[in-house]
Amino acid sequence: MIINTGMRTDIPAFYSKWLLNRIKEGFVCARNPFDEHQVTKYSLSPDIVDCIAFCTKNPHPLISHLSELDIYKQFWFVTITPYGKDIEPNVPDKKQVIEDFKKLSDHLGANSVALRYDPILINDKFDVEMHIKCFDKLLSQLKGYTNDCTISFLDLYEKVKRNAPDLRPPNNDEQIRLAKAFAEIGKKNNIVIHSCCENKNLKDYGLDITGCMSQEIVEKAIGNRLNPTKNNSKREACNCLMGNDIGAYNTCMHLCKYCYANANTRLVKENIKKHNPRSSLLIGNIDDGDIVHEANQKSWIVSGEQMSFF
Repeated sequence: MIINTGMRTDIPAFYSKWLLNRIKEGFVCARNPFDEHQVTKYSLSPDIVDCIAFCTKNPHPLISHLSELDIYKQFWFVTITPYGKDIEPNVPDKKQVIEDFKKLSDHLGANSVALRYDPILINDKFDVEMHIKCFDKLLSQLKGYTNDCTISFLDLYEKVKRNAPDLRPPNNDEQIRLAKAFAEIGKKNNIVIHSCCENKNLKDYGLDITGCMSQEIVEKAIGNRLNPTKNNSKREACNCLMGNDIGAYNTCMHLCKYCYANANTRLVKENIKKHNPRSSLLIGNIDDGDIVHEANQKSWIVSGEQMSFF
């Protein structure tokens, strides 16, 4: 099975000490975001955790601890965008993120580290031409360090409309222009460009629409065949093995204006005050009235079927 750390918050960037403590203790708990008194306890035994999946804008706090993570097979999504502090207030300098991306790739291999360039948004500074220019420069720096890149376009959730009224997603014509250009840039750098839950017609312009964390991509990352029991993605168009997320919403201090995982800054700051690096939960502790149940976990690896890349 897969443990996912990055759908609800950025654990490597802000909660790396907590994660390392959880690994040492061998288990982690996560609250159900729709029923806070329902808590799931996951074993972190490498015998049943086939892969830990990370999604981060800042892997740096874990770079010096990669040896402690080596007991697991891993898949990393590192998000790098061209936006500045006006849109991503607390994301570190992109040059540092690129260097850390390369270090991850050197340690784990290019199949285990993928780029995310998302969300793609349009405003006064970033039009189609600017995105094409920035994407071309970024992929030229990461050539040889990854084989996969995922893009997606801004989703206008109500909280995004409220927090970022000056941002909009590319319209249909702009999406087609971006897809064509990005596919060509990907070919030039030997990087497959995947689209995440977007119009399936983008396949006609050179994008891969089979999923950004599909079974094939995870198998390629860990070097084993998998027989997953289910795809537990909540999005109908998603074909990915999202795994079991151990994070919590309203806890990411990047405070990006387009964020769907934070309702507002005040709530994030309140939650962070409740963070205890020694707790089994990311935020707070197990309380009276909480119902803790152990997850039904088993390895998905097909015995004796390793992947071959030659």
